[in-house]
Amino acid sequence: MPAPDEYFLLIMKIYTKFGDKGKTALIGLKTVSKSHGRVEAYGSLDELNALLGVVVSRKDSLPPTLRADLLEIQSQLFYLGAELATPKKTKKPTAHLAAGTVEFLESAIDEMELSLESLRHFILPGGSETSAFLHLSRTVCRRAERRVVAIAKKEKIRSDVIRYLNRLGDFLFVAARLANLFQKGEETPWISKQN
Repeated sequence: MPAPDEYFLLIMKIYTKFGDKGKTALIGLKTVSKSHGRVEAYGSLDELNALLGVVVSRKDSLPPTLRADLLEIQSQLFYLGAELATPKKTKKPTAHLAAGTVEFLESAIDEMELSLESLRHFILPGGSETSAFLHLSRTVCRRAERRVVAIAKKEKIRSDVIRYLNRLGDFLFVAARLANLFQKGEETPWISKQN
């Protein structure tokens, strides 16, 4: 008998051909177009998670606490993706963001800001390479947030989902600044040349 991990691989094929016609299934087996709002939203979360994987893989470019927070956020994004992939009419129980995740982000932001100078100008995304990846992650997070807000106009979405994504965008901005400081990158202010 195969080991549990091997058994799982035997029953889960990488390709099913189910999506060859542009369709996919939400949790509860509701078939929808791959352009469906929920698919767009959790697809953006998947993209964000992959970008954070790039950042986390660069171990020496992050303070250890920030790296640990990003790993926790990657896990939270899986729960959030599962929640978005589950229509509210589904009778099956759904995985969802745990209570306290917004507060986790707020506490982490407050802690990071203790090390940073107050901003007096907008700053250009960039600095160190890790900081640039965190800024890119922030923009993908904001896209996911916009997708979820669009869904919420048509379907019931828990308010904590939108709050979490909004706060996560803030977290990633501050994390980019902290990563830049950690790597001694230059923070470039944006100053308007128009009067």
